[in-house]
Amino acid sequence: MSHAPPPAGPSNRAGPVATTVPEEGSAHGSAGDRGGTALVTGASSGIGAVVARRLAAEGGWRLVLSGRDPTRLEQVAAPLDALAVPADLTRPGADRLLTDVVLDHAGRLDLLVACAGVGWAGEFTGMPHARIDEIVGVDLLATLHLVRSLLPHMVAAGSGRIVLIGSVAGSVGVRGEAVYSAAKAALAAFADALRYELRRSGVGVTHVIPGVVDTPFFERRGAPYTRAWPRPVPAERVADAVRSAVRHGRDEVYVPGWLRYPALVRGVAPGLYRRLADRFG
Repeated sequence: MSHAPPPAGPSNRAGPVATTVPEEGSAHGSAGDRGGTALVTGASSGIGAVVARRLAAEGGWRLVLSGRDPTRLEQVAAPLDALAVPADLTRPGADRLLTDVVLDHAGRLDLLVACAGVGWAGEFTGMPHARIDEIVGVDLLATLHLVRSLLPHMVAAGSGRIVLIGSVAGSVGVRGEAVYSAAKAALAAFADALRYELRRSGVGVTHVIPGVVDTPFFERRGAPYTRAWPRPVPAERVADAVRSAVRHGRDEVYVPGWLRYPALVRGVAPGLYRRLADRFG
């Protein structure tokens, strides 16, 4: 588990990637084409760090990066000329403090990419109670509270996009990851419900659903990934999917794309899916 600094606080250095911010009232989706201010959580490593680098390479984005490990976060932010804001978003009030930092720094937010997440592998009966609370707190509650804090400002601007990084575990359930699967399933339902509420607001919601991604996630959850199939994909594929979804205003994206088919089979023939999952794992 990474070191947890105080709830929020910008680093001593702050350099925006872009010096311009989109005009108020820009049309839905235009921020994705022209850039703007982007907040990436979980940016100290893994998918979040790669998403931050992808946005910086594209240009036009004023980047604010948040993560729980201040040293690793600064190592990601410095080459990108981004504002690093170490924060443990599970702490009370951290969501509001991060919102204040973003708005004070840039005046508005055009894109939130919520990548922060932790996992745990093993039988549920052997799972420590503290890890249950941690996974639900980091993977679900912290994201909900942050979106709740940021969303009114995006709605007031009439534009922007929220990208939630989920998992195929939330679509089909994964053996040995019961709580992680539950948290990601809740995040998927939240994405759908929020999208319906925001249809006429100018703010879009994207749910990105990766399968197995080649990041330090598996080392930190306490067990490496050992299955021969499906093979892990590089985090860059997830970052490319995020950028494409923002550019084209997509609601839901699986990475890799074929993962949508197991989810569809589970939806239309749950009994068949369970028999196959029980047989093939």
